[in-house]
Amino acid sequence: MTFSDLDPRTLTTLGTEGALEAAASPRASADLLSGLSAHPDSRVRALVARHPNTPTDILGSLAAAYPADVLANPGLPLMRLARPNLLSSFPADSVIALLNADGSPGWVADAALRHEDYAVRTALAARPDLSEARVAALAVDAGWQIREAVARREDLPEPLARQLAADDDYDVRKAVALRTDLPGDTLRTLVGDPHGLVRASAARRLDLPLDCILTLGTDSDPDVLATLARRVDLPRSVREWLATHDQPTVRAAALQGWTVPTAWLSRAELDADPDVRAALARRPDTPPATLTRLAADETETVRRAVLERNDLPDEAVLTLARAPEQDIRLHVASAEHLSPAVLDALTGDPDPNVRTVLAVRPDLNGDLLTRLAADPNPEVRRAVAYAPVTSPDLLTRLAGDPNAGVRRAAAHHPNLPEGTHDTLATDPDDGVRLALAGRTDLSPTLRDHLRADPDPSVRAEASA
Repeated sequence: MTFSDLDPRTLTTLGTEGALEAAASPRASADLLSGLSAHPDSRVRALVARHPNTPTDILGSLAAAYPADVLANPGLPLMRLARPNLLSSFPADSVIALLNADGSPGWVADAALRHEDYAVRTALAARPDLSEARVAALAVDAGWQIREAVARREDLPEPLARQLAADDDYDVRKAVALRTDLPGDTLRTLVGDPHGLVRASAARRLDLPLDCILTLGTDSDPDVLATLARRVDLPRSVREWLATHDQPTVRAAALQGWTVPTAWLSRAELDADPDVRAALARRPDTPPATLTRLAADETETVRRAVLERNDLPDEAVLTLARAPEQDIRLHVASAEHLSPAVLDALTGDPDPNVRTVLAVRPDLNGDLLTRLAADPNPEVRRAVAYAPVTSPDLLTRLAGDPNAGVRRAAAHHPNLPEGTHDTLATDPDDGVRLALAGRTDLSPTLRDHLRADPDPSVRAEASA
């Protein structure tokens, strides 16, 4: 049987080598190639993408993964001749893949320019090697996404930049406002744009002229003013005006400058809005005493802003260790280099989860571990039994704990005194005896005793 006669329904009988041979055969039929286009081997699918007998709809589905092979298909010129709008029937991701392929020919760009899918034309507008004619055509496209992509092009001619600065869509004008090569008169037009997001984009420019800064300083949109307030090159009068603005987002943004007067820091601590006080908590030059007071702020937002820092004074950490939020106290309990006062406060935390996290710290002293070993919550006592620094005397106490889980943890501990082995070997809990049986420091007599344990798991562990 020849490949041209092969029934596509029997393709499953072909091995990989047979499928490769079939896909490469000049006599392969369209039906056969359609069937092979779904073959699990990528080499077979690539051969189908290059075959001149492959149907156009199959080429359209393969182009997304095999754009170079489709472009190298020797039957493609005839297909284009028969169907001048061939790529209009291809899925968007396939046309985009053909556009992005190395050496993609000009006819693909022309077809993409006419494609009905916005994603295709947007991808075309982002290509760096487009002709001026194509860029100009895309600059008047009906889709704002396409015009926005044109506005972001590095090589945008000045006339098109002016044209797009007056576009009906604010996203397009916003993209123009971020360009580094804007003519001064165009930039000043955008500073007075009717949409706040466009003016905010202009306010971010590093090269914003002083007269534009002064103009934006009188803006009525808080977002524009907040964007402007974050600049480090504001005139003193503008910065002071923004720092006392009636909108808290503007006042908070004014605190994000590199340097601000010391008086502003004091004023910000007394600000009625928590976002302003949170901005103060994040400043690197906020005094330690202020951070300690902010750690006790009445608003959770401020306390969490303080928690973000890694340079807090001990007093502030101690304050956070007493915060009403459990997760803040948990965060403190797992932090490094805690002072004895903080550790002592966390030992008496009302939440057993905090005390459990604390119990396994390697820097706890014996007194605190002793307190935690007497904790009313068995999870905390078990954590002490697992802690690497727990003393033999404390482990002896935990080996007699009323909770079996605590005794199991103690039975595992490498510091467990040998004198407790005999007691644990007769523990009523099978899990305790199993943990003991896994130790390597048991006496021969005790190991023999556990090998005769009533529980088969204990016997097996002791024998192992």
